[in-house]
Amino acid sequence: MTENLDLSILLDSLRQGPLRLLEPLEQEIFCQRVKQYWGDVLRPLTLLYANHPEFDTWLGRFLHIAARAYAKRSPELRLLDFTRLNEPDWFQQSNMVGYVAYPERFSPDHTLNGIAGKIPYLKELGVTYFHLMPLLQPRLGQNDGGYAVMDYRQVKSELGTMADLAGLAGQLRQNDVSLCIDLVCNHTAKEHEWAQKAMAGDPVYQDYYLTFPDRTLPDQYEQTVREIFPEFKAGSFTYYEQMGRWVWTTFNEFQWDLNYSNPAVFAEMLDILLFLANQGVEVLRLDAVAFMWKRMGTDCENQPEAHAILQAFRALSRMAAPGLLLKAEAIVPPPQLVPYLGIGEATNKECEVAYHNVFMVMLWSSLAERKVALMTHALQKMPAIPSSTSWLTYIRCHDDIGWAVTEEDAAAVGLNGYLHRSFLSDFYSGRFEGTFARGATFQFNPKNNDRRISGSLASLAGLEIALEQEDEKAIDLAVRRVILLNAMILAFGGIPLLYMGDELGLLNDPSYLEDPNLANDNRWLHRPWMDWGAAAKRGDEAGVNGRIFQSIRRLIQARKQTCTLHARARTYPVWTHNERVFGLIRESARGRLLALGNFSEWGQAVPRHRLQEMGFGGELVERLNGRALDPYSDIYLEPYQALWLEKQM
Repeated sequence: MTENLDLSILLDSLRQGPLRLLEPLEQEIFCQRVKQYWGDVLRPLTLLYANHPEFDTWLGRFLHIAARAYAKRSPELRLLDFTRLNEPDWFQQSNMVGYVAYPERFSPDHTLNGIAGKIPYLKELGVTYFHLMPLLQPRLGQNDGGYAVMDYRQVKSELGTMADLAGLAGQLRQNDVSLCIDLVCNHTAKEHEWAQKAMAGDPVYQDYYLTFPDRTLPDQYEQTVREIFPEFKAGSFTYYEQMGRWVWTTFNEFQWDLNYSNPAVFAEMLDILLFLANQGVEVLRLDAVAFMWKRMGTDCENQPEAHAILQAFRALSRMAAPGLLLKAEAIVPPPQLVPYLGIGEATNKECEVAYHNVFMVMLWSSLAERKVALMTHALQKMPAIPSSTSWLTYIRCHDDIGWAVTEEDAAAVGLNGYLHRSFLSDFYSGRFEGTFARGATFQFNPKNNDRRISGSLASLAGLEIALEQEDEKAIDLAVRRVILLNAMILAFGGIPLLYMGDELGLLNDPSYLEDPNLANDNRWLHRPWMDWGAAAKRGDEAGVNGRIFQSIRRLIQARKQTCTLHARARTYPVWTHNERVFGLIRESARGRLLALGNFSEWGQAVPRHRLQEMGFGGELVERLNGRALDPYSDIYLEPYQALWLEKQM
């Protein structure tokens, strides 16, 4: 066991092995990192594999994988590592703005090379972080939007090659844009080489997955795990006649869950993670991390070992590629979410960024209800996150919107949780009388009446119906809603993410119904093809596309000039004494900012005395337009208006 493991001997083996062709200084840099992060490696791996008879051997193998990746890292990426280490808060600064797109839908010629020509578009908008949705080789046919990966070391053939991806990453980096891509951690496609060998009966590769000879254990697990896609597949297991075994398939029949209790699986995924980092990827979105470890009698989500896997990934990647950020894709309740950023001994030692799902849900809830009590209460309860981490704030993403409203939060503000979730589903699917939204129900679960929602930002905000009715007032209100929501995510801190086309007000795209591989998944409704014709009109603010684009661009410019929006600033919601106006204070040594948002179509006021109570008395400047405000009058907000207020210096 580890008491017999001599670190100096292990370092010598690295110098004589994967590091042998490097200069002595380069060797020593890696060895110093091993010493620095050794405790952070040992702690989680001990939890995972201490009882394995070859634990020491596997520890050495993991370090050899990291050393080999370090030795292959290009001079340009080593310089990036040096830069990031000397500016560790680079991703927390207020100039960070993200953009998310499917590469084939964003690129004019549907290839990675075609994206390079649109870098000026991203720069014009103000983007510094570019997330290209799943682009590693998926299975043919249905593939869960690319999340059923057949080959982690190849790009989708229609997009180009891995060399093309590395070239694009370099071009983005030269323009101060960091590339983010997805690494699906929990499962592979059943067509993956490992799964195919398992299917053929190879016991080594059958141990890469969670397989069972009969239904005894699956039936026991099924009592406590939840169905993720009840309309796609019942249960979490699939029987394969060819190998006579049941396989754990959490999401779809064609997605096989990996067995991380086998250290060989951890080694394989670590090697892939560092391979992608060496292509110039600066951020890896680790998909479905909450599901990576199974335990009988639980929901098999958010287990301590899942966190240990991420902590070990981070420590080992810090040795080989410290410029890499890890992003947790964990859409779970707040008590389970914050640990993905690190708590206790692992504070600042797990993932650096994670999605603020609660904020996203509450934005939509407030917009439908025209009241902000639930949002204010829920966000006030959010636990603090570690100092060296950051939220990702977003209005929507490629996925559906699930109504993560707890019974406790709803009751605290006089609502019934079940009825409020039902109201939101009705409102955004267009079934609620008088709604402005047009969305679609995704994955209705009759067991609990859970109904999630698909739809683009503009369509859910009312623009689609307003344009159909040629109602100028309704169009104006819809555009205001789009701008308000963007102002909120840009003010919250962390990295705000814009989904492709939302900056132009693109509507739902029903064309997915024409593709049999997509037709049964209405999330493609809000994954449109980029409309470069609409983008060409972005300079004309008399039109909807230009008005939305230029408004968001100005918001981004204001954000970048507002240092109080650094992610390390304390963020806390406040009661404004107006149930329709949300208040958020950002506070740090850099200063204080009060963001206000009117979530109704009626003009609203915040009493001046309330601002004074919050420390915003006297002369104020509005950061979004640079205008000084009357220090003696109440603050007035137009329908769906946002204000960012700072005290006049």
